[in-house]
Parts: sequence; C-alpha cells; structure tokens
Amino acid sequence: MTDNVIVFPDFEKLKNEVEKMRTELSMLMLERDELQFVICQNIETEYMLKLGSIEYKAYEAQCAALRLKRKMELIQAKKNRQEKIILSDIEEVLDTEFAKYQKLLDEQIDKMNDALKRSKSDVLSDEESKELKKLYRKIVKALHPDINPDISKAQANLFDQAVQAYKNGDLGTLRIIAEMTGNTPLPEQHKDAFTQLTEEKERLQNLLKSIRDSIEKIKSTYLYTMKELLEDENKTEQKRQELERILREYTELISIYKSKIEEMMR
Repeated sequence: MTDNVIVFPDFEKLKNEVEKMRTELSMLMLERDELQFVICQNIETEYMLKLGSIEYKAYEAQCAALRLKRKMELIQAKKNRQEKIILSDIEEVLDTEFAKYQKLLDEQIDKMNDALKRSKSDVLSDEESKELKKLYRKIVKALHPDINPDISKAQANLFDQAVQAYKNGDLGTLRIIAEMTGNTPLPEQHKDAFTQLTEEKERLQNLLKSIRDSIEKIKSTYLYTMKELLEDENKTEQKRQELERILREYTELISIYKSKIEEMMR
C-alpha cells in the first residue's frame, strides 16, 4: 500500500486548461488593445489627414448656418412683440445655445492636432513592433487584474503604466516592466485548490466571451468601419466630394441668412 494516492486525477488536466485559457486571454486582450490603441488610432490619424480639414469646414459652416437661422428667429420674435432689438443680447443667447456645437468644433481641432502629432512621431520598426506586442502580452498575462484578481495595488499601478507605454509605443518602458513581472503560479493539488481551479475556469470562460464580444464590437463601430473607406481611393474621393457638397450648401445658406438678417434690421 502506498501513501502517494492521487485524490483528484483530473487536477493536472484542469490546471493545464486554466493555464491555456490564461494564455488565450492574454492573446485576445492584446488583440483588443491593438485594435483600440494602435489600429483605430492609425485609422483616425489617416482619416483626419485625408478628410479631417474639409470635414471640419463643412461642420463649421453647418454650425454657422444654424446659428444665423436661430438669430433670424430671435429677431423676428422681438419684432412680433414690438421689443427693441439689441444684437449683443441676442448674440449672448446664441453663445449659450450653441455652446455644445462649439465644443464639438474644438474637439475636432484637438483630433486634428493629435493626428498631426502622431504623423510626425517616430515609427517602430517591424522587429520593434513585434517585441512591443510580445512584451505587452507577457505583462497582460502576469499583471492584468482580470486575469490576476489577487494582484497588489502596486502591481495594478505597474500594469497601468504598461498600458500607457503600449499606447505610446514606448518599448524601453515595456522592457523594464516585463523584466519585473512573472506569471502568477497556479495552486498545487489539494481539495480546496481543485475547487478554486474549477471556479477560476468558469470565471475565465466568461471573461473570454466578454473580450471576444468587445473585439467584435470594436470592429463593427466607428472608427474601425472607416478602414474600408480609407483603403479604397474611390470611396475616399467620394467622401471628400460629399463633404465639399455639404460645405457649398451651407456656405450658400450662410449668405442667404445674412442677407435676410440685414433686411430684417432695416
């Protein structure tokens, strides 16, 4: 008779399954973050450089036309009530009402500035890009709070720094963080550990589904959907012509509204 009895013969199988799921999860998280932080950002940069300026002008003209139309309504309301028309007061009302439009215009300028900045930044070589992804996946597997719910606050902060470094293509910082990390060991065989692994497997299964769903969502929404447009020169040109048409239409409206306001103020 021997004391070396394996109480849970499926323990090692379960342990291997959990480890494989952790690895798969780290790969999916890399894919998701690559989509969010690199691919979609590159798409936005390309879109802003190719179409951003004309899109901004078209939206700016639209906002100006809407503001003039609203100005006509306010002037007419004053006339209907036989009140004195003070244009400075009307402009203050318009500033308030159109603040959200101005905010969107400012955000568009910020996007253009970011795109110009990214276009001038240093580009990693293919080898450096591969190393960046490899190091980031290693760090994700070792420090991501979803994969390792028991990490310390300091480790969580370190992971946040790794995410920021990945966003910025900061290979040097990722190299340092990767040197500091190691995989969280799985529990050794005993009754509680078997239960723990079973629960961990279920948790990881749910997490894998969530990450896959988030990847599909990114691929089906803006900015990623602009990828097809930018890859087709004809579609890009069609979009430019559409924006130029919109700009012309609102420019004509601006001229019409300004003339009507001059007539109303006589």
